[in-house]
Amino acid sequence: MNFEERELNEEQIFKGVLLDVRKSIVELPNGKKSTREFVVHPGAVAILPVEDDYVYLVEQYRFPIKRHLLEIPAGKFDEIGEEPLECGKRELEEEIGKKAKTWIYLGYIHTTPGFSNELIHLYLVKDFEESEMNLDEDEFLEVKKINIKEFEKMILNNEITDAKTIAAYTRAKLIGGI
Repeated sequence: MNFEERELNEEQIFKGVLLDVRKSIVELPNGKKSTREFVVHPGAVAILPVEDDYVYLVEQYRFPIKRHLLEIPAGKFDEIGEEPLECGKRELEEEIGKKAKTWIYLGYIHTTPGFSNELIHLYLVKDFEESEMNLDEDEFLEVKKINIKEFEKMILNNEITDAKTIAAYTRAKLIGGI
């Protein structure tokens, strides 16, 4: 069966610094009309840095959920057409102060397809050299180096709940990269 919805009309209903919210009228497969509201996102990259038996995470406060999260370094594309690898290299250095020699592409994920088109490219990185952190002026985080076995327990115990972190780790493990 064809489940596709045909877009009849789209309008921007809000444009902020981060969010671009749209509303579309669609024709459903049964011919009826419905409304879809969604967030347009520029895309992002998330990086799983692994060294020996450790993973590097960043701890930061996430305002929408009013709590601190442990997650892998990540960031959105700065400009249209920015290559995922270049974005990843920039974000890794900015957030944990390291450059990686080995980059393994793990594919991509759709984070919240029910209300956003956000797509995050995932990488496993290894073989580091030191660099300098260069956080954005509105970015506050702390780097944590956690043993992989402890990291896995933290996922199972809901101490790590960030979807991109869990997805990147799962993919890296499935390909034998960890």
